[in-house]
Amino acid sequence: MILGLIIIFLFVLFLPFSVRAIEENLEMFLFFMGLLAVFVSGVYSEALFLKAASDPINIAFAVFIAGLFFKWFQNQLENSITKISRMIPFRLFCALVVITLGLISSVITAIIAALVLVLITSSLQLERTSQIKLVVLACFSIGLGASLTPIGEPLSTIAISKLNEDFFFLVRLVGGEIFAAILLFGILAALLVSPPKPQSKATDGLHTQNENYGEIFIRSLKIYFFVMGLTFLGAGFEPIINKYIVGLDPSTLYWINILSAVLDNATLAAAEISPAMSHDTVQAILLGLLISGGMLVPGNIPNIISAGKLQISSKEWAKFGLPIGFVFMLGYFVVLMLIQ
Repeated sequence: MILGLIIIFLFVLFLPFSVRAIEENLEMFLFFMGLLAVFVSGVYSEALFLKAASDPINIAFAVFIAGLFFKWFQNQLENSITKISRMIPFRLFCALVVITLGLISSVITAIIAALVLVLITSSLQLERTSQIKLVVLACFSIGLGASLTPIGEPLSTIAISKLNEDFFFLVRLVGGEIFAAILLFGILAALLVSPPKPQSKATDGLHTQNENYGEIFIRSLKIYFFVMGLTFLGAGFEPIINKYIVGLDPSTLYWINILSAVLDNATLAAAEISPAMSHDTVQAILLGLLISGGMLVPGNIPNIISAGKLQISSKEWAKFGLPIGFVFMLGYFVVLMLIQ
């Protein structure tokens, strides 16, 4: 079983970067890898299937409705965003987008924040490299900010439930670190995202396309299977997590949780967090999960939605997301060690 799961993990980690057909069909690839993982680990059940089938419904529906909304009001929305972006310095605008979406994602949810990000980014006429940088930095910010309340994303809901704590517990526990990270991601956006050239058109930008209803439906269906596959992957790897990972010291757990770049961070949180743990240990677990979640496309729902809508490949995301994520992981590891 263990060897089989290791092979599956390596496939999930490396094949999207090396096989073009898999990269172009990442959603179905992850779905089948997740299904294979639950059978290899022997955890498949009807209850698990029903959970995996029901979890993505709200996400897929939100993406579908947003797709219709963008189609019907695309020109008006693009013009409004363009006007706002021209009223203030462009680099300040980028910083505010990243910071604001990060801060409000815990209230409007990570899904809605990602859909707003797609709308803004697709309206700015950015060069391809700048578009990717803005999206990746904003998704890091959204993934972190959404964790501050049980409303924002599943990880925070699970953490609060398992620890039997109040609504604002995570704000008190990791709020300072998360607010600092969101501010840093905003500053990076201001520094790294270049203004659009006067006559340029964003390569492969969404604003150059007018999707038909079939394309909107298919993309929503892909998101459905993507999330379903992540649920299966998390459940399939849970036996290994419970046997070899749970119980490790906080610093080791922090780096082990880089698995969150590929696996569902809510599943990892559910397996690792215990009310018997000290707050320092829970803090290390959560920060490791949240920071690494932005490094690759499968790591967070905002990544999945944004990459799918804006046609950002796994390679393009990883080229920028991995080094940024590693720098932040290292920086926060030093901070945690100094605090403890």
